[in-house]
Amino acid sequence: MSNAQYVLTLSCQNRPGIVAAVTTYLFEHGADIREAQQFDDTETGKFFARIAFDLAAGSSISVLREGFAGIAELYKMNYAINDHSTPRRVLLLVSKFDHCLADLLYRWRIGELDMTPTAIVSNHSIENYAGLDFGGLPFHHMPISKATKMEQEAQIWELVKETKSELVVLARYMQVLSDALTQKLSGRCINIHHSFLPGFKGAKPYHQAHGRGVKLIGATAHYVTSDLDEGPIIEQDVERISHADTPDDLVRKGRDIERRVLARAVRYHLEDRVILNGSKTVVFAS
Repeated sequence: MSNAQYVLTLSCQNRPGIVAAVTTYLFEHGADIREAQQFDDTETGKFFARIAFDLAAGSSISVLREGFAGIAELYKMNYAINDHSTPRRVLLLVSKFDHCLADLLYRWRIGELDMTPTAIVSNHSIENYAGLDFGGLPFHHMPISKATKMEQEAQIWELVKETKSELVVLARYMQVLSDALTQKLSGRCINIHHSFLPGFKGAKPYHQAHGRGVKLIGATAHYVTSDLDEGPIIEQDVERISHADTPDDLVRKGRDIERRVLARAVRYHLEDRVILNGSKTVVFAS
């Protein structure tokens, strides 16, 4: 994986000359390309690319950004040029089950996830996590009920703004976000669903899977939208099970899948490896 300081991501309708125009422009402005990936979606005619680069001494990222707007306008691109020298700020939400939260914190501590956790929010009290080391991160207990849902979500949104969080991760946060909040967090809120979507949506998917006698269980990390468990999928994984496995066995095995799927999805997002493609995603995995 490249450790380049800057990452350019773009999408537009495909036409000849895009790669030549972009790479020539970067070269002329002192960019040293460290990693480049592209995808031509023949079904929609759209082109996607991710280019990681450094700048030569004396080159200016502000000048590069300003000039690139002309190329973006010519090809009608959706694009971003992000500076990766500063880790992204990430707000973590959790409910009763803490295995995904514990895994993300561990990967952050060892440097696997290049992020700055801003706070932990839970609808359960801190006593629920007595065995978990938060590493000094602020903990916010925000209980929720049907009557207080809007008030509680207003608190979450205020915290997102106060902490300048760029990404919100639902690390087994077992509450359905309102349409209003999902719209505010569009493209920057990742959920882990303990099922291989689109199958077994909603509550107790492992019990649903057991009831159908499935031979594979899985987990899905996706961006949160107003449609429950139907947001663009970032990452998935599965594990084989048998007729002898009980619902509790499925839950136990599922915890391992959930941890690794969510961690991958968060890393891909942090590294600008995910580009939205309508209801789907293009993921330039490393």
